[in-house]
Amino acid sequence: MSWLSKGNSAMKKQSLKSSLHGFSMVEVMITLLVVSVALLSSVSLQVLSKRSNYDAAQRTTAAHLAEDLLERMRNNPTALIDYITAGNLGNGSRGGLPATNCGDPLIECTAAELATFDMWHWEQLLDGSFEVSGGESVGGLVTPTACINGPGFGGNGVYSIAIAWRGMTELTNPVIDNCGAGSGNYGANDVNRRIMVVRTFVNAS
Repeated sequence: MSWLSKGNSAMKKQSLKSSLHGFSMVEVMITLLVVSVALLSSVSLQVLSKRSNYDAAQRTTAAHLAEDLLERMRNNPTALIDYITAGNLGNGSRGGLPATNCGDPLIECTAAELATFDMWHWEQLLDGSFEVSGGESVGGLVTPTACINGPGFGGNGVYSIAIAWRGMTELTNPVIDNCGAGSGNYGANDVNRRIMVVRTFVNAS
């Protein structure tokens, strides 16, 4: 074989090796790209799942709290007017423990005193003040506002508990009730405001 043929053969082998080497690098780059997209998608899905679970847990808590307050009102029917004229609840609006601690079984309270204690105690549940970790409240709802509505005379009729809290994602401001709207606690245009409204008939007699 002439030196020219040997040279051409060597050049062909070198060219083939270069082609194979380049092709392998392209494969590696494509594989890395596919894996990266898959990992990002997995992380995004996990974040979305956690947010959905969080919002669902907050809504369940709000429903339980609303039913709890309505049950307190049913058990104290002669003071219904005191509940609906109390103003919005949440974020420590009721201050400290009332002068008459109706949670003490040895203390006999009037209906009005019981209503005052009920709203203070319930607000502690709403704010999560009874569940503390590292000096921070870990129970209740995030930045809650509760509104109590019913007949102006406090007698028989339909009463409602509306509870607003701050959600993690931005959505359209709900129009079912304006409780907490415009307070500045729920983002621009209340896009983080969530609302739960529970209504029931209460017999005051």
